[in-house]
Amino acid sequence: MSDLFGDERAEDPLEPTHAGAPLADRMRPRAPTDYVGQTHLVADGGFVANVLTKGLKQSLILWGPPGSGKTTLARLIASASGLRFVPFSAVLAGIKEVKEVMVEAARERERSGKRTLVFVDEIHRFNKAQQDAFLPYLERGEILMIGATTENPSFELNSALLSRARTLILEPLAVDALVALLRRALADGEHGLGGRVTAEDALLLRIAHASDGDARRALNLLESAAELTPNGGAIDEATLATALQRKVLAYDKSGEQHYDLISALHKSIRNSDENASLYWLVRMLEAGEDRIFLARRMIRMAVEDIGLADPFALRVALDAVETWERLGSPEGELALAQAAVYLARAKKSNALYVAYGEAKADVEGTAAEPVPLHLRNAPTKLMKAAGFGEGYRYAHDDPKAKDEMTCLPPGLLGKRYFGRKG
Repeated sequence: MSDLFGDERAEDPLEPTHAGAPLADRMRPRAPTDYVGQTHLVADGGFVANVLTKGLKQSLILWGPPGSGKTTLARLIASASGLRFVPFSAVLAGIKEVKEVMVEAARERERSGKRTLVFVDEIHRFNKAQQDAFLPYLERGEILMIGATTENPSFELNSALLSRARTLILEPLAVDALVALLRRALADGEHGLGGRVTAEDALLLRIAHASDGDARRALNLLESAAELTPNGGAIDEATLATALQRKVLAYDKSGEQHYDLISALHKSIRNSDENASLYWLVRMLEAGEDRIFLARRMIRMAVEDIGLADPFALRVALDAVETWERLGSPEGELALAQAAVYLARAKKSNALYVAYGEAKADVEGTAAEPVPLHLRNAPTKLMKAAGFGEGYRYAHDDPKAKDEMTCLPPGLLGKRYFGRKG
């Protein structure tokens, strides 16, 4: 691939990687049988298994986390389909390159009758105008496209583009799949480490856990450990610890994981699961989440999910915020953890939350009736003469007033937002 467009841009999707490339690149599968993970797609009867047998008939969007095999899957599909393969990255290409690739694809279709498969890595980085540039060529059938993205296509891609492609969801690789990849890399003499170093299964398992389902990260960690063992032999605990350093959690404070994790925390607290609540909170703290954001959400949980069942929960959440502001990190995070566990253990009631919503609906959906005369103040003689305050009963001196005196406007007479004991 020596040019951004034209015939020279087309390449063999399974072209061997040069020897100096990173281990993760060298170990990229070159046959469907080498592909690990995504069994829901590649196992017999899966959508991709069918494509690999019969060829690609429609454009695809591959949505999954980093290192889940999106690029590899695209290259395997391209090879099986026998289409002219043109890859480029949305990080490096602009609208000019997109249009030139499309024009060349149209010429190739006219010249040879062969369709072009355009692989667009990081497609979510294209703006709406750049995404629109694909539409007429997809519509006329001059290209098929495989777009790879780590972001939710529902939010990041045009609806017109999504309607012309099938979206496949890839999952993070399971630990056993990552261990299998690491074993293969250790043994592979052509593309891998060729037995120059060895590692016990327990160490491979630690690498797999540290990689959070990311095959590229797992292979990079193994390569780092191998480089720290220059004379070959077994990778030991100390070498692995140096390679691992501190685990960096995959997290995007404004993206999908941000919303998924705060949802997990909120629902764990609502479900009174103190262990899950602590886990999700710590995971967000360790990933660098804004502490004030977490504290605000716990204040909301205190009033939305606990409410009148334990009014003290609100005080606990507010105190946690103040404690963190006074102490900062890391000591202040214990106060946030204490609040999360207290909220999880507290009795739950959404009665106030539901009642507020019903009252708001009545305010918006009914006439704004005048305040009943007996509930109005009467500071002047004129107002008293007009009946303001007449019939009002002081509940402290008149216990029956609670049952006999109405306080809602006539149009909502008898309306209840709470049960009798509210």
